[in-house]
Amino acid sequence: MSSMGCSFQAYLMNLILVSVVIIPHVLGCFNSVISFGDSLTDTGNLYNSSPNKSLHFFQPPYGETYFHHPTGRCSDGRLVIDFIAQFLGLPLVPPFLQSPNSNQSIQNFEAGVNFAVIGATGLDASFLATMDIHSPSTNNSLRIQMGWFKQILLPSLCNTSLDCKKFLSTSLILMGSIGCNDYNDGLLGGKSIELVRSYLPLVIEAIASAINELIELGAATIMVPGNNPIGCFPAYLSKFESSDKNQYDPSTGCLKWLNEFAQYHNEQLQIELSRIRRLHPQVTIIYADYYNALLQLYQSPHQFGFTGETSKACCGGGGPYNFNSSVLCGDAGATACENPSQYINWDGTHSTEAAYRLMTKDLLQGNYTFPRLASLCVSQM
Repeated sequence: MSSMGCSFQAYLMNLILVSVVIIPHVLGCFNSVISFGDSLTDTGNLYNSSPNKSLHFFQPPYGETYFHHPTGRCSDGRLVIDFIAQFLGLPLVPPFLQSPNSNQSIQNFEAGVNFAVIGATGLDASFLATMDIHSPSTNNSLRIQMGWFKQILLPSLCNTSLDCKKFLSTSLILMGSIGCNDYNDGLLGGKSIELVRSYLPLVIEAIASAINELIELGAATIMVPGNNPIGCFPAYLSKFESSDKNQYDPSTGCLKWLNEFAQYHNEQLQIELSRIRRLHPQVTIIYADYYNALLQLYQSPHQFGFTGETSKACCGGGGPYNFNSSVLCGDAGATACENPSQYINWDGTHSTEAAYRLMTKDLLQGNYTFPRLASLCVSQM
């Protein structure tokens, strides 16, 4: 935004994101947000659909910072999708799966709907199971989420394919993050990096297939996040703790080989997105660089106001990284830091609201979306 020399626009965006003042339809460039993905984006689907409300991420202190109670979000507060919706002047994006006593109707999804589910994978659970890789949370893969969208939501919102195209043409589609759990479930489950790397092309293919389906249905703007710097996450630092200092990036303390794997995923994803752009030049495909938007916080934590130990989770079961796979955040015996805003990581695999706020601000105002999302919106003001 600053490169456009538009100080008022920058001030306005900062007001929305930092002061959390919501101005209805401040940009008016999208009428709704439609999201697919996993725990980085789920705003309540697993919570609403799960009969087991004792799962650790359904317990306090999840949600304490903004909502003051657990909502099914894997953080102490809001996620990137929440900040994007507020930036666009839209309501927080509701989960598609509603609890039995909810009075939510299909029409309430006209301003946005979220299909993301905690633990979701890009590949089907049945395929991953052939390699003895299992999700501890859900089997609602990207294909299943797309089925909900195509077979249940769209027929209820629009009567004809032309109506659907009009609806989708004014929607921002958030495709992910998705695919992270295909790798998390493998690596944290003890599988080799070689095995996990072998099915990476299939994860990219699954994401591309969903994008192409959405384009055929009429989607005009699709934002696709990359993978995070997982080598900085306490869950991985704890699992793969090493006495070999050469495995760690001295500037961040992150495990280099894991971040290199995440970067490889992102490189392959961008190659595929470039191919899709060539096939569909009329569609805006935005790559969201979650990796570098988050990595900068680990590189210069004090510059961004993070005074807690960057290698530690705010909430966890103790140990050098405050992560214990046997005592997770929300479990009995876990403890949480007093001020989550001083920490980058929330629970070992997810970030704090403070980190997500800064990530989103830089995704919208900085150079971490390609093409820049803010410039697309400003052009319509």
